[in-house]
Amino acid sequence: MTNMEARISALEDIEQIRQLKAAYCEACDDDHNGDAVAQLFIPDGVWQRSGDRPHEGHDEIAAQMFGIRDRQFMVRSSHMVTNPVIDIDGDEAAGHWKFVMLYTGTDGAFTRIIGRYTDRYTRYEGEWRFRSLFAQVDERGVYRAEPS
Repeated sequence: MTNMEARISALEDIEQIRQLKAAYCEACDDDHNGDAVAQLFIPDGVWQRSGDRPHEGHDEIAAQMFGIRDRQFMVRSSHMVTNPVIDIDGDEAAGHWKFVMLYTGTDGAFTRIIGRYTDRYTRYEGEWRFRSLFAQVDERGVYRAEPS
């Protein structure tokens, strides 16, 4: 592979991983669709949030997501990820992202979560998938509007 081909290949891999992350955010914002989220991971992949235990494998990851849905405290949510740093190493990769998640609660309150993702990816059956995703929540709170 020429230097140019290697650089193009790396850019294509990075874009596929960006699309994977976008699919993850979309599945979470689809009322925490556990089946859609789980399919983005390799079969023994791991999903974890700070302060929570790791959830390993499609069944556990799906159950965790559906558990968020079942608690019925969110009406809708929007995940926004920024500042990606993605390092490719053959069929493995690492990613670091910042995120803001906004959601409307069933009580009408607007809540924001600010944090960081640390991801590991692997090429699985020809496509990039999550090997692990760790969501570090740095800040969480309700937005309050003061009268002007």
